[in-house]
Amino acid sequence: MSGITPLRKPEWIRVRVPAGETWQQVRAMLERRSLHTVCDEARCPNKGECWGAGTATFMILGDTCTRGCRFCAVATGKTGQPVLPEEAEQLALAVQELKLKYAVLTSVDRDDLPDRGAHHFARCIQAIKHLNPDVRVEVLIPDFREGELEAVMDARPDVVAHNIETVPSLQHIRDRRASYEKSLHTLRLAKQLGAGVTKSSILLGLGEQIDEVLAAMDDLHSVGVDVLVLGQYLQPGPQQLPVVEYIHPDQFKAYAKIGREKGFSTVVASPFARTSYHAQEAWEGNP
Repeated sequence: MSGITPLRKPEWIRVRVPAGETWQQVRAMLERRSLHTVCDEARCPNKGECWGAGTATFMILGDTCTRGCRFCAVATGKTGQPVLPEEAEQLALAVQELKLKYAVLTSVDRDDLPDRGAHHFARCIQAIKHLNPDVRVEVLIPDFREGELEAVMDARPDVVAHNIETVPSLQHIRDRRASYEKSLHTLRLAKQLGAGVTKSSILLGLGEQIDEVLAAMDDLHSVGVDVLVLGQYLQPGPQQLPVVEYIHPDQFKAYAKIGREKGFSTVVASPFARTSYHAQEAWEGNP
């Protein structure tokens, strides 16, 4: 990929540099409790804004993913770190310390574990809700299937998110163990198991066509997805896929309008939108 000249970033792509006292407090708390965030590991462009507001998306089950998607900056390996039982308690204490009203949990993929981490997800949700009974919990999960997702749903998360990532023709950029159909199945199963609100996200600018995005919207709506998130793919580093196109903000507005017309209760669409970006506001649109 080193021989490819990257596209010049347009004027609407501006990433805020993390700064301020609250940002420093969040970082210190995470280090003290040995917690990871997807904000750091995936090099999220919203880190400055979110951490400056005292929020973060916690990443459980270690910081090493057993999959290797070509757009993602998270470290990969055949196996992840040992699962830490104390992580659930530390998460609950972190949510309490940050005085959060809405907590978001995600994870690396753990294909090396018998249940791929589903029961640890459940323990983390339960610990947070036990110590912080008024906190809403959103989970951004791997492509859990039957026999795995039930444990997560029994812990009663308020929102269940899983990302299809891109349109069917570009699914080869994901790890070979993932697929568009598997992701749709996970989202459909979450609804069948009682999820009140489900969410999915599509990264744009990877070479997809407009009609493909609209067709993916239809597929997501057909499996009961409530919240649709559309954001611009930004190359995290030289080892990941280059950006094919920077989508203009006006196109994001058009997609948002179409998504609402197709029946999604909430559509979050902007260059920096990510699954957990303004997650509480998205949930509040789904009473």
